[in-house]
Amino acid sequence: MYLFSHQDICRLLAEARRLRHPLRAASYEALFGLLAVSGMRIGEAIALEREEVDLDAGVITIRKAKLDRARLVPLHPTATDALRRYASVRDRLCPTPRSRAFFLSAGTPVLAVGLRATFREITTRIGVRTQEVRPRIHDLRHRFAVRTLIGWQRSGVDIDEHIATLSTYLGHVSPADTYWYLSASPELMGLAAERLHDRFGGVR
Repeated sequence: MYLFSHQDICRLLAEARRLRHPLRAASYEALFGLLAVSGMRIGEAIALEREEVDLDAGVITIRKAKLDRARLVPLHPTATDALRRYASVRDRLCPTPRSRAFFLSAGTPVLAVGLRATFREITTRIGVRTQEVRPRIHDLRHRFAVRTLIGWQRSGVDIDEHIATLSTYLGHVSPADTYWYLSASPELMGLAAERLHDRFGGVR
């Protein structure tokens, strides 16, 4: 698993904006951004249809989730604004699409194979991908989960009390699947150790 930094995400989106075809550039930038800030799976994002993205309420309805488990994904206002800007550009560049898909490429839905290929090209271009390090789009989902847990740890939030909320947001079958992220980051492990030390001190 590769944990993308904030700078990595900014460079990823900047390179997506530079793609040759304007609609493809806008769609890929919006898609990568949404995956980074929502933790959605790639299949869930590219399967979204227009009526499933409520830009007024700031909520996405995922109907084609893993194991057919539909769920709602509330968005931060900044994410909603970014999607609203994308929708405006999309409709201007493709006023008569051949699909109801929210994310379009040349008038048809974005395909996972093309998105993954472009992701590999961009991450290589910005120096994130090397012979030893091979990030995947799915790592954007991991980043969202880890950053959420780090934020909770730093704020003193009781992880055990809130893990079910994150599990539901991510569409996990069980909170046990979400607990895995606690061991996925050295920073998280360090924060957890500090919390334990603050609570129990140097007692042996």
